[in-house]
Amino acid sequence: MDQPTESTATVNKWSETEHALRYLTVADTIPHRAEGEAELLACLPPAVDRVLDLGCGDGRLLALVRTLHPHTFGVAADFSPEMVRRATERFCGDLNVEVIHHDLDEPLPDIASLPPGGFDAVVSSFAIHHLVDERKRSLFAEVRSLLRSGGVFANLEHVASASPTLHDVFLERIGVNPADDDPSNKLAPVETQLGWLRDAGFVEVDCHWKWRELALLVGLAG
Repeated sequence: MDQPTESTATVNKWSETEHALRYLTVADTIPHRAEGEAELLACLPPAVDRVLDLGCGDGRLLALVRTLHPHTFGVAADFSPEMVRRATERFCGDLNVEVIHHDLDEPLPDIASLPPGGFDAVVSSFAIHHLVDERKRSLFAEVRSLLRSGGVFANLEHVASASPTLHDVFLERIGVNPADDDPSNKLAPVETQLGWLRDAGFVEVDCHWKWRELALLVGLAG
């Protein structure tokens, strides 16, 4: 795929309420999304006491994790005011969920500033691809530092196609006009990101599921 130009490389429209609301109107209709989410859940450790959801959106993924692991303590982080509001509403009154405002362009809070003890799982869904590649790589290392030994990082992600033609086909399949392609996207190939995960210290790294530009990238904290 074409690399982002200098003028678009740092664009991120997700702080805009209108942009977030537009996404929420179609989030449930993304083709094959439920398949990827199901595989993500299957990749989690048998026991998950603590989970961190990066770019949590309205809390959809964390809610799915806690359906499978109802006693899990969850931290949900997002930088979109609208998404933080929606996630806060979803988990209102649930003392086992903390919703925090955090911009993934900035380093993750030090483990001391998060609930103590580390995490059994860090999950993310269609969020990290809004970061430039250098930040993706550093984020992967930060995630590794937050995981307990044996913990899992499971990232259901929007990845780069092998060619502009395949990218256009993907947009067609999800009903998006190329002129309306999100300028916030900074897509990276699957193999490149798997390498970054290995460089960050993850083991058993693999792509566990893929449909065109949607992929589940998983690494284990050894």
